[in-house]
Amino acid sequence: MKNTGTAGTPGAARGTGNHASPGSAVGSGVSERGTRGQVARLILELGPSTAATLGGRLGLTPAAIRRHLDNLIAEGMIETRTARTPANRGRGRPAKLFVITDAGRSAFEHAYDDLATSALRFIVERMGQQAVAEFARRQVSELERRYAPVVTRGDLGSRVQALAEALSADGYAASAGPAPAIGSVAGEQICQHHCPVAHVAAEFPQLCEAETEAFGRLLGTPVQRLATIAHGDGICTTHVTCTSARDRKGNDITESPEGSDI
Repeated sequence: MKNTGTAGTPGAARGTGNHASPGSAVGSGVSERGTRGQVARLILELGPSTAATLGGRLGLTPAAIRRHLDNLIAEGMIETRTARTPANRGRGRPAKLFVITDAGRSAFEHAYDDLATSALRFIVERMGQQAVAEFARRQVSELERRYAPVVTRGDLGSRVQALAEALSADGYAASAGPAPAIGSVAGEQICQHHCPVAHVAAEFPQLCEAETEAFGRLLGTPVQRLATIAHGDGICTTHVTCTSARDRKGNDITESPEGSDI
């Protein structure tokens, strides 16, 4: 599910800029936090940026933008880097760039999670749990469309590896390899070490279920989700069953529907 929304401090509310006088007591704290959230969000969107660029985009004075930047640095939300100086540029102080940190990016992601969770709760209230399942399948259909060209070619081991690489490219930090053997039955295993929607999926398991169903369709074989980050496990683990007449090493095998020898 694609994250959309506005983060909190970084930012709960979209402010209109910090134009209150230094001595203003009413609303000054809210204005400060709102504007600071705008600054962090702009850095997230623009990438490494100078104070002048940020101040110009938000209509803030140099003193105001630097105050917000100093506060964000103290909170660990942003950090500074020194811009590379072009060879043909004269002497002078190198430009200082402000960039978002991992902590800052996570703060926005959690705020997006809150928005997504609220939206899904609204869907449940108005249309029921089945509507969430349909929404989850609709979202996963785009994943299937993008992954299919690289996941549907080769033997099972190659396809599982290709799926893990595609998932990693989308931020799931996935890996693949042989699954622990059950008797003579061979299989593969996909491990996802990160889940961008884990907080939402904890309340709405339909997201995990739709993803698992998509894995089975992409790989053309039964799959089973054994563990999920959303439910408190360290990683999301999916078992991929080998249903062909040969295992991943090319050895002849015969399987019953339960996976035991016949």
